[in-house]
Amino acid sequence: MTERVRSLADEVEAAVSAAMAGTLPPELAGQDPLVRRSDHADFQSNVALPLAKRLREKPREVAEKLREPLSRVEWIRSVEVSGPGFLNINLADEALLGRLALRYGDARLGVPEAQGGQVAVVDYSAPNVAKEMHVGHLRSTLIGDALARVLDFLGAQVIRQNHIGDWGTQFGMLIQYLTEHPELRWHARDLGHVEAGSAVSALDSLYREARKHFDADPAFKERAQRRVVALQAGDAETVHAWREIVAESENAFQQIYARLGVLLTLDDVAGESFYNDRLQSVVDELREKGIVQESEGAWCVFFDDIRGPEDKPVPMIVQKADGGFGYAATDLAAIRYRTQELKATRLLYVVDARQSQHFAMLFRTARLAGWLTDDIQAVHVQNGTINGPDGRPFKTRSGGTVRLADLLDDAYGRAQEVVTEKNPDLHDADLDRIAQVASIGAVKYAELSTSRVKDYSFDVARMVSFSGQTGVYLQYTHTRIASILRRAGDSAAQARFRPALALEPAERQLALLLDEFSSVLNGVADTLEPHRLAGYLYSVAKAYTDFYESCPVLKADAETRANRLALCRLTGTTLARGLGLLGITAPDRM
Repeated sequence: MTERVRSLADEVEAAVSAAMAGTLPPELAGQDPLVRRSDHADFQSNVALPLAKRLREKPREVAEKLREPLSRVEWIRSVEVSGPGFLNINLADEALLGRLALRYGDARLGVPEAQGGQVAVVDYSAPNVAKEMHVGHLRSTLIGDALARVLDFLGAQVIRQNHIGDWGTQFGMLIQYLTEHPELRWHARDLGHVEAGSAVSALDSLYREARKHFDADPAFKERAQRRVVALQAGDAETVHAWREIVAESENAFQQIYARLGVLLTLDDVAGESFYNDRLQSVVDELREKGIVQESEGAWCVFFDDIRGPEDKPVPMIVQKADGGFGYAATDLAAIRYRTQELKATRLLYVVDARQSQHFAMLFRTARLAGWLTDDIQAVHVQNGTINGPDGRPFKTRSGGTVRLADLLDDAYGRAQEVVTEKNPDLHDADLDRIAQVASIGAVKYAELSTSRVKDYSFDVARMVSFSGQTGVYLQYTHTRIASILRRAGDSAAQARFRPALALEPAERQLALLLDEFSSVLNGVADTLEPHRLAGYLYSVAKAYTDFYESCPVLKADAETRANRLALCRLTGTTLARGLGLLGITAPDRM
């Protein structure tokens, strides 16, 4: 699709390309103009350097040839040749303000629906039934949610999929243990308190007890295995117990999602059990196509270039020797379902980087089977791990896994302390509201401002700060903008950009950044890296702070005041929209 509002960067690229077409041989005129933002000018083009080699001329001479037609472009204020042959390009203030006016008057800030026509299936979060969500689920949940939001805003049909772990031997073990101990209380309605996730916390403990019996008592192990068979055969009593366990777990997951402001709902759940009836047909199809081989009674896929110890090939086991199915079969069934029935054009799996080999084998197998075609993109959106403040793996004092609910509680507690220090007279209700918004924003921004492939340290004290690159700083910047607009009254709502006005340096810097919003979002959609948006929003907030400190708004003369109020409004709207696409609330008061 064409852009609703073309960016200034695109305009400059087009102008440099036109200058190249008018001065260079045809075979060189189509080169990338190599335009980028610069500290030395609004934009810089380095294209003269590679062109000079091809032309066997000096780079500065080539740059001078391009400078002449560029300097005649009406909306370009100046073009200078610097260094070995860089073109430093500054735009007229009128061009900047005119472009901002277009974005200001558009409900989407001029952002096109560039992903229109795409069907993106985003697989993320994927907790296990009967187990509490822990810190390891945070990255997949937040990265997946941000990508789903951005792709949806850009016009893609987004289908969220929560591939929960709700099937397998462990459920036979747990159901058998609960059946033999009817006195155990684990339903939320029976626990006598309303703590979120209490039923799953109880089930998690009972599963560990069941596991001990399974490992130590051969008779119980045999009974549990028979219970697995009963579950797979659809035995009414067993299926009823399994559904109760799943329902309690799903309710607990939704409580965490609601607290985090994550968009996943029960309608998005398509767990392992969803594909159970499709597994045998997957294996049969792979056998018919000669993709799986029998190995010691199991059906496997082998790859010549994927080998393990002693240089032996590493198999992807699709069906076990006992007739059972591994999770590879479930994942293959999911690909077939998502491509053939959901009509996906893009499959995104937001999963730990340690699963990279599994997904490499999975995608190659699906392509051999014809389920993934050249017009369907499948991506393992890898993420690193979360460490503690000391940089070591995040564990409890006893060495256990940190519950996600406990982590959020810690962030909330720290946010309360910081907000109280800043405003000790807040009423309890206001303190609670602000601490909730700030703590969740802090956790999300810390996650999403880090490159997803890198590990990072979860440091609550650093996250919940009103200064530095934090979610709280961005939220606070938005409240400062809202405060100015409230004080301006009706004149803020009526403010418009006046293209004839001259801009101060801080205004120019902020204006140029605001014009980049569309290209930043397209970059996130292409690279699947939300930290690009998070970093951009911090740059906008910082540029606004510089503008606020050097350019009076309410005390300026009438025309300048109107222009700067419009700049405040556009900045606030851009921050709110960008934070919203990261799933972070942009409050008007803190």
